Amino acid sequence: MEKIPQHVSIIMDGNGRWAKARGLERVKGHMEGVESVRACLEAAAEDGVKYLSVYAFSEENWNRPQEEVIFLMELMMKAMKKELTTFMDNNIRFMVLGNRARLSKGLNQTIDDMMERTAGNTRCTLILFLSYSGKWDILQAMKKAASELSPEEFQAMELPDFDKYLVTAGIPDPDLLIRTSGELRISNYLLWQSAYTEFYFTDILWPDFRKPQFREALAAYATRDRRYGKVK
Repeated sequence: MEKIPQHVSIIMDGNGRWAKARGLERVKGHMEGVESVRACLEAAAEDGVKYLSVYAFSEENWNRPQEEVIFLMELMMKAMKKELTTFMDNNIRFMVLGNRARLSKGLNQTIDDMMERTAGNTRCTLILFLSYSGKWDILQAMKKAASELSPEEFQAMELPDFDKYLVTAGIPDPDLLIRTSGELRISNYLLWQSAYTEFYFTDILWPDFRKPQFREALAAYATRDRRYGKVK
C-alpha cells in the first residue's frame, strides 16, 4: 500500500475469446467486460489510485465488422449514461481521449455532458481511450505544435514541451500498464507516455479480471524497482 501507482492503465483484451469459450456471441463478452471496468474502478478508488485509464477502442478497431462496431458504440453510450449517478456519488471524474472526430454526434454529446458534469470530482479519474492510437496521438501532436509555434520555437522545443500537445496533456504518464488475455504487446497504445511504464501481463481474459486480480497487479507493481535509467 506504500507503493500505490498514481496512474494505472489497462489494455482490456479477451472479451471475444471469453464469449466463444462459453458458446456466446462476442457482444456478450463486451457486456461482461463493462462489469470488469466497474470492479477495477471501485478497487482503484478504494486503494488510492488517482487515474485509471482503459483502452476501450483503438483506431484499428474501426476495421472490425460494422455490426460489432455499432454495438460497441451503443454499449459505451449506455454504460456512460448509466454510471453518471455512480460517478457523482463517488466523486469520480470521467474523461474520453482519442480521435473523437470519428465518433457520432450523439456519442460526442454524451461524452461532453459526462465530462462537464464530473469535471469537479477529485477522488479518482476514469479515462476511456476511444478511437485512439499511439501513432495517431504523436502525429496529431506534431501537427498541432507545428501550427502553433514559429519555426524557431518548434526547433527549440524540449521533450517536456511536447507533452502538452498530446491528448494526455496534464495527465501523469501511466505507472503501471496491465494487459489481459496473455497477449504480450501494447498494440499501438500510449507509445510516448509508456516510455518508463511498468508492464504487467496476465493470461486472465478481461471479463474475468475483477478486484482480486486488479489488486494482484498492484501488489506486483509494489515489488518493482523503478530506476528510470539511473543507478540506485
